[in-house]
Amino acid sequence: MTTGSDLVLDRLMRLHPKVIDLVLDRVHRLLDALDHPETRLPPVIHIAGTNGKGSTLAMLRAGLEGADDICHAYTSPHLARFHERIRIAGDLIPETALADLLAECEAANEGAPITYFEITTVAALLAFARTPADWTLLEVGLGGRLDATNVVNPALTVITPISMDHEGFLGDTIEKIAAEKAGILKPGIPCIVGPQDDAALEIIEYRAARLNAPLQVHGQHWHVTEEDGHLLFQDETGLMDLPLPRLIGAHQVANAGMAVAALRMLDRATGAEAAMTDAVWPARMQRLTSGPLVDAAPADIWLDGGHNPAAGAALAEALTRLPPRPLHLICGMLNTKDAVGYMRPLAPLAAHLHAVSIPGEVNTLTAAQTAAAARTAGIPASEAHDPTNAVAAIARTAPDARILICGSLYLAGRILRDHG
Repeated sequence: MTTGSDLVLDRLMRLHPKVIDLVLDRVHRLLDALDHPETRLPPVIHIAGTNGKGSTLAMLRAGLEGADDICHAYTSPHLARFHERIRIAGDLIPETALADLLAECEAANEGAPITYFEITTVAALLAFARTPADWTLLEVGLGGRLDATNVVNPALTVITPISMDHEGFLGDTIEKIAAEKAGILKPGIPCIVGPQDDAALEIIEYRAARLNAPLQVHGQHWHVTEEDGHLLFQDETGLMDLPLPRLIGAHQVANAGMAVAALRMLDRATGAEAAMTDAVWPARMQRLTSGPLVDAAPADIWLDGGHNPAAGAALAEALTRLPPRPLHLICGMLNTKDAVGYMRPLAPLAAHLHAVSIPGEVNTLTAAQTAAAARTAGIPASEAHDPTNAVAAIARTAPDARILICGSLYLAGRILRDHG
């Protein structure tokens, strides 16, 4: 069903500049027309990085709410519905409020060129400025320095692990990408830094020194480990013994560490256990328990939206934590991603890959291209018309399989729209 917000979002897409240039001029112009809502936000926690931003934000939000605080949150992209991007005082934005907000921003923009992400980010900031809360959690969309969210004066920043991704916009080396991510650092404002390659950390530390921004760096100022089914967090304040994160995988232990480090910095350590037990982040090693795909096969079906080589490695590690079963992948990817690099860590685990195109995505790899990438990575592969056909084929030939649908958040979103 088409809603009022869908109609406005469709109009906003038509305002997109002919060339995507990462600048903040369009955002500042619209914020000025709306009397600068970015200056009236509850204290902001700004999160950048390549992998783990969303999971870290989800755990941090759960922890702050566990400490009885109220949080706004802005994340991207959405999976099933645009509303997922904007949480106001803990709740997803209602349809009527979203439609009105987008229409207000559209009117203030007066038809000028602006990207979809820029104008919807301004809409989120406007909503957050009008509703009381204790915190505003902002996830960077792309990069950091010139991202539309980088118009705020944060109380705390977080930089999650940095790896190669979006090279066409951010640069073709880890150093260039780290410089863009470190663009969210602000003078005198502390930053929690997750596990980093030495090259990326050097760039972050250089930028922080110039800005006199105190860093709390993984492996230096805080440590997190998994031991005997517990998460142990250690910093100069002391040791915390916590449950393992609800989210699966060693990478989620590191993400949990960043969330706990932030909670400590914000004097909200009482929420650390809730950060572990209450966080939910769809399409990150999410098991599907109902819906048409589950009805079509007795197999164990999982969904993950990771799409770069680091995400592939994290996913492979997470899969080793599950009881062993033959692994069959259903994979669709965008043509802007390193498909072979993503698949290579999964090759030792996968019995077969069924390649699909992503419905409705102009930049999808074809099924044939994805299958070819899988073979290059060392995974036997065939093409499928869509995930439903792929699940049916796996159910016929390998009824005891574990099925993982993976490769793209856009593909994950299509699946979740059909699974509630």
